[in-house]
Amino acid sequence: MSDVLNEAYGIVQCKECPWYKSCVAPMRFTAEDIRRQLESSAPGMNTPSPVDLSMQSLLSSMATAAQNSLLEGCPVFIDRLRANPNLAQSIKEMMRNWGKEE
Repeated sequence: MSDVLNEAYGIVQCKECPWYKSCVAPMRFTAEDIRRQLESSAPGMNTPSPVDLSMQSLLSSMATAAQNSLLEGCPVFIDRLRANPNLAQSIKEMMRNWGKEE
């Protein structure tokens, strides 16, 4: 009986989640976002001079790298992955075999 209640709770928990059916999404960073973050972390560096071309290029590269490697995820989905290592492993295997014919 507790299995049925746990399953029902999981379904209700997902349907109430604002992430419903969109459990993960790539994080979106821009060079401007990273520049603002760097300025806020080092307040003494807030000089009004414009950012030079090489720094802008570095920030753009950092933004691209972050978008390609970071995901933002639903807290319910993340909790389920942490609680069940086999689930995470099966998702990894499914992604590794994506597109291969069985």
